[in-house]
Amino acid sequence: MGTGIRAEVKIDTPAECPIAQLSAATETSSYSITKSVSPTDPTRVTEEFMLDAELSLESLADDSELELDLGPELEEGLTEVFSYGSKTVYRFTRERGRGCPCECLAEFDCPIVDVHIESGALYLVFHATDMAGLQEIIGELRERYPNLDVQRLLQSQQDRTEQNLVFVDRSTLTDRQREVLETAHRMGYFDHPKRANAGEVASELEITTSTFTEHLSAAQTKILSAILTS
Repeated sequence: MGTGIRAEVKIDTPAECPIAQLSAATETSSYSITKSVSPTDPTRVTEEFMLDAELSLESLADDSELELDLGPELEEGLTEVFSYGSKTVYRFTRERGRGCPCECLAEFDCPIVDVHIESGALYLVFHATDMAGLQEIIGELRERYPNLDVQRLLQSQQDRTEQNLVFVDRSTLTDRQREVLETAHRMGYFDHPKRANAGEVASELEITTSTFTEHLSAAQTKILSAILTS
């Protein structure tokens, strides 16, 4: 059985996603977001999405503020294709390769399990083969979208159970803080019993004991904050 990682991330109102812009402007949620590449023009993508409120094309077109936010794809090519009571399915065509989060994931050959939007926030669910692969994907997404937030990580186990994981962004540590942690770990400072005390680790780093403890405390605070607030 595979031991990959199921990840859910959140990106607040990415400018490259017209559906997120529409959701934010209308304060609605969007589900069943799907897309396909045009069979006649591979540079174009057709997208469909469903809003959980009744919004007519006329009301969208008449709202001047929305026109400023949504971009040409939704202003000119939005069509209604189906209705589910209070929900409506819309379709539009856009240029492929605009650098949206979904296309960023595709660059890693990583299919998207689920994508939906709540009040402008884009939620993406995907699978990573291992933690190293996840770190690479999250790092690239965060480089493009600094407000990215890892919502949940699940790892499948050999006994077919699931384990909740915590994603710790090591980029929040300074180079010095990371060096202090790595050296302390390598020398056995965190072992029980300790294989090295604070003075010995500080000597290895060529810093004072007080400086070592300051760097260590700052690094541990960042890591604990990430773990306890996840």
